[in-house]
Amino acid sequence: MKLLKMLFLVSMSILLVSSTAVAGDFDWIRDFNITAEADTSGFRARLATRFKIGDTEIGIVLNNVEEPADAYVILRLGEMSNQPTEYVIEKYKSGKGKGWGALAKSLGIKPGSREFHALKRGQDFYNDNDRSKGKAKRKGKA
Repeated sequence: MKLLKMLFLVSMSILLVSSTAVAGDFDWIRDFNITAEADTSGFRARLATRFKIGDTEIGIVLNNVEEPADAYVILRLGEMSNQPTEYVIEKYKSGKGKGWGALAKSLGIKPGSREFHALKRGQDFYNDNDRSKGKAKRKGKA
């Protein structure tokens, strides 16, 4: 039993390290993946609600990515670029390993844009605190 538990922890560590290495500036991805993997049905429900998509499209996205955060970013970039999910997945697969900035650029999103920088800093999926902080900042500056 201890050996099985140790193997699980080692494999999870490798998975998290590889995901974080690919994430680069997207520091929130590691925690996002942990949360999503802890509740896969809740994650699917959140995807459906957040992006207003059905289970079939969710399945297509999840079957074409390695990590839950990849699915979120693909759907978010599709939303930002007004491109269909299938097209974004195609670009994601053909540019694998080049990074999110390269994918964004291939979709017509400027990696230096305010929207892309907001995506790099965080997600709007699990943490509502980011939105309330932003509102408070705007009120203070007005």
